[in-house]
Amino acid sequence: MSTQYEPPQPQTGRNGDQSVGQLLRELSEETSTLVRQEVQLAKAELSEKAKLAGKGAGLLAGAAVMGLALLGAFTAFLIAVIALALPVWLAALAVTVLYALITAVLGLAGRAALRKATPATPEQTIDTVKEDVQWAKTQAKSAKR
Repeated sequence: MSTQYEPPQPQTGRNGDQSVGQLLRELSEETSTLVRQEVQLAKAELSEKAKLAGKGAGLLAGAAVMGLALLGAFTAFLIAVIALALPVWLAALAVTVLYALITAVLGLAGRAALRKATPATPEQTIDTVKEDVQWAKTQAKSAKR
């Protein structure tokens, strides 16, 4: 008794080739495998884009917090320290300008990160699906012969 795996023998037509039914069954199985692999690739690609979008959203949230700080820019400590050398109104203006710069930097960084994440389409998956469709068409044509 042999324990070694032996694949089933293909059904053959008149000229010794596999039957059309056998070829179509194999094509169907291979297509199913290909579709599952493409779905996995799409999931991985979209996950990566979602991470980038999350980073961009986090940076924009930081800009929003700093924007709120800009509205209440009269942080007592900074104004008091600067007011030792300048009039109080000028010290308050200096703090406001500082917060405005921080807000601008965070906002620009967040916008740049969001641009990298969009559009949220699995580009690599789309390309490989196009190749797979072309492959399937070629296989179907050769199975009909």
